[in-house]
Formats: sequence, structure tokens, C-alpha cells
Amino acid sequence: MMPDSWCVCGNGSVVLVWCFINNVTIAEVRAIVAAMWEAAQALPLSVGERKLLEGFARAGSTPQKIALRIRIVLRSADGVANHRLATELGTSRPTVLRWRQRFEQAGLEGLLEDAPRPGRKKRLTPEKEEAIVNATLYRKPPGATHWSVRTLAQAQRVSPATVHRVWRAHRLQPHRVKSFKLSRDPKFFHKLHDIVGLYRNPPTQALVLSVDEKSQIQALDRTQPVLPMRPGIPERQTHDYTRHGTTTLFAALNVLNGEVLGGCMPRHRHQEFLRFLERIERRTPRRLAIHLILDNYATHTHPAVEAWFAAHPRYHRHFTPTGASWLNLVERFFAEITDKRIRRGTFRSVGELVRAILDYIRCRNRSPQPFMWTASAHSIARKVRHCNEALETGH
Repeated sequence: MMPDSWCVCGNGSVVLVWCFINNVTIAEVRAIVAAMWEAAQALPLSVGERKLLEGFARAGSTPQKIALRIRIVLRSADGVANHRLATELGTSRPTVLRWRQRFEQAGLEGLLEDAPRPGRKKRLTPEKEEAIVNATLYRKPPGATHWSVRTLAQAQRVSPATVHRVWRAHRLQPHRVKSFKLSRDPKFFHKLHDIVGLYRNPPTQALVLSVDEKSQIQALDRTQPVLPMRPGIPERQTHDYTRHGTTTLFAALNVLNGEVLGGCMPRHRHQEFLRFLERIERRTPRRLAIHLILDNYATHTHPAVEAWFAAHPRYHRHFTPTGASWLNLVERFFAEITDKRIRRGTFRSVGELVRAILDYIRCRNRSPQPFMWTASAHSIARKVRHCNEALETGH
């Protein structure tokens, strides 16, 4: 039998030499070639399948590669020879054979979706992957505090892309850091249950007020006018500023309805705190008991403040643990007003800053939204114990 490559090449001298060596005539060669390219058996296709395939072929939204596969199947069902069909459609004979076979095996779905490919073999060994992870977790680069993809790739003799893939697979982010502080208050868990209990199960016939001060709020004026926002361009302001003074915001957040009683004062002493307590006294119903949630700032336990509370027995103080001011819900309001009114504001005087703060509180109190405390005391205590164990063991 004459080799396939000799038949296809069309080189007349090679064919004649092969015929002479094998004692075969040219007519016999032509017969062999004709036998090799006989028309394949017509592809079986039902009426419904043909109608569906023709609809896909006519549709303008059908991708061209899908349309080619469909035309191969339709023409194969008409009994067209594979080599002739490849010539008509401008493709190769192996392509025709492949999609004929795919349709016979998987039907129309086999034409619409490509078969999964094995892809490139994995070159990273488990040992090398483990070395990258261990180096990220337990070692530091020389002269630096944390690894980058390039420094670790150089140390491990792999590509930066490899390090990036390993970090992503193991959820490692050495470029990020989060701050934390664990309270060392010996009565932490008692105070935790007390305050969270007030948030989640407030007493009846009483007000629960979260009280604190946001001190040293700066009246900052940018050195140049702020450039307004445009499509595709955010609002722009200069990085340098002129400071015109500071003020302190005293605030009491009503835990039940979200209303805020606030006032600004120039300093942050027990005298100012007493004035704010008098304001709370005037603005709250006298018949109700009041539970105040306070942090451990010295102003809140000054002898003059203690005397004031002794003279007003309807007030009950609940102190957050030391180093745990995040338990005071009014801190969430301070974050809100900083983000929405203070940080990006421009103030040419302290008075302008104070007016902006009080105006924000008035607008917010028209439709107040309370902050809902969802974490239970048990879940918080469990996390704190876990963090303490991690600090003690170093893991």
C-alpha cells in the first residue's frame, strides 16, 4: 500500500519511483486513492434534529464556529464525502471527522460546547508549594517586614505569577495588616454581658443612652478651592490645609430610636461633661430611668461628676471594659458623621464647623435610624478567648 503522505504530496517523480519499485501501474494508484477517499456513510439525522440545526444555522446570533460545526453535520447527513465537504467549507478533513463524531456521541450539545481540555501539566510540586506557604507564614525577608510576590519569588526561585497563585489558593495576604486591641480588664466578661444585654434587651420604662465625646475635631480649610466631581473624575482637593482650631462633640445616642442629642464645646473636661449631663437632664422625661453607657475616661469619674450622679439617682452608669470602647454604640455615630460631614468638609472657622455638625444632627434626627447590635455576648466572648489563646501560644 502506498503511504498517505506520498498520495497527498502530488510529487509526480516520487509517485513514479514508488510505482516502479512496487511494480504498480498508475491506474492502480488512482484506484487506491479513490478507495481511500470514498464518501463516508451519511450521518443519521432525524427530521426534528435537522429542523433545529437549520434554525441555528440561519440565526444571525449564532457564533461562526458553531455555525461551521452545524453545516458540517448537515452536509454530512446529505452524504457528502468528507474531503469534498472540507474543501467546500474551507476547513480540514480531520475537523470534519471530529465534529461528525462529536455529534454522534453527544448530539446538539456536543456542537454547542467545546470539550474540556487537559491544559498544561502542573509544574509546581507539592513540596515547593508547601515551602512557599511556610516562608510566607513563618519567615521574614531580609531587611523588610513582609514578603512581596517578587521578593518571595526570587527567594524560592519561582515566577511571581506562581507565588501569586499560591497566595490566592491559600488566601494569604501578607501586604495587608489589621489592628486589634484586647482588653485586660479583669471584669471584661461581666461588663460585656451587661452592655450587650442593654442593647439587645433594653429595660422597660427607661432610656438607654450611649454617651461619649469626639474630641479634637479640626476646622480644616483647604489651601485651594475644591474641584467638583465630573464624569469619570472624582472630587479633588489639595492635600495641605490651614487649621483654624478645634472643637469637641459631646453626643448621647438613644439606643432604641437612634436619635442623637449632641453639643459642641471648646474643651474636654469634667466641667463640659457636667454641662452636657445637665442638657440630658433637661431634654429627657423626668419619670424615666436613664441608663448611660460610658467609657473609662477620667472625666466620667471625676469627684464633681460622682457628686452629680449621687444627686440624680435615676441615672445608672454602665462602663465599658478598659481598651474596649468599640462596645459603646455611639462610636458608630461618630464614624458616620466623620465620613459623611467632617472629613471632606471645608471650614474657615470653628463656628462654621460647629454649625455644620449641629446641622447634620438636626437633619439626621428628622428620620433617625437606630444602629442594631446583632452580636451576642457569648459569640464576642468566644472570639476574645480565642484571640487570648493565640497570643499566649504564638499561633
